Amino acid sequence: MRSICLGLGFVSSSLISQAAPAAAQRIENGVAVFAALDKVTAKISRLEVKLNETATFGALKVTPRVCYSRPPTEQPKTSTFIEVDEIQLDGKQNRVFSGWMFAESPALNPLEHAVFDIWLTDCAAPLRPGVAEKGTPTRPKGSTGAGQAGTSPSWAPITSQPEAPPEDFRRRRPR
Repeated sequence: MRSICLGLGFVSSSLISQAAPAAAQRIENGVAVFAALDKVTAKISRLEVKLNETATFGALKVTPRVCYSRPPTEQPKTSTFIEVDEIQLDGKQNRVFSGWMFAESPALNPLEHAVFDIWLTDCAAPLRPGVAEKGTPTRPKGSTGAGQAGTSPSWAPITSQPEAPPEDFRRRRPR
């Protein structure tokens, strides 16, 4: 078995070959959380809206269609697709916004209205079983986390020490 020098330590080449490629998990949530500003009263309100349901803020009707986030172990990326309609004085509705909003970049694509501003702040209520609030993975009830018989879970600490470097190993400077 070969050892490879990586930075400050040595890693067995068999460990490197067994490593899975990193893939960001997307968590689907059931609730989109918005901050809404009424420019007349200078009041900021928190709106928690279930997907495909409509919440009213002033003359606006906000309907989120999807809300995605990532687990806390990943780089934050929270996004939602929403539709916003304005109720006119004559009772008709006019679509004033339809698109994606991003919590980490609120100025990228917010709803800017003459009287109201709305931007995404978070997603809540994960829809996938086994995922707790804020996207933290959980174990099923009765599970010890040991995995299947004879295997160790991917999150288990490595208990063996890496191999020592070969005798003829020398650091060489690149030319």
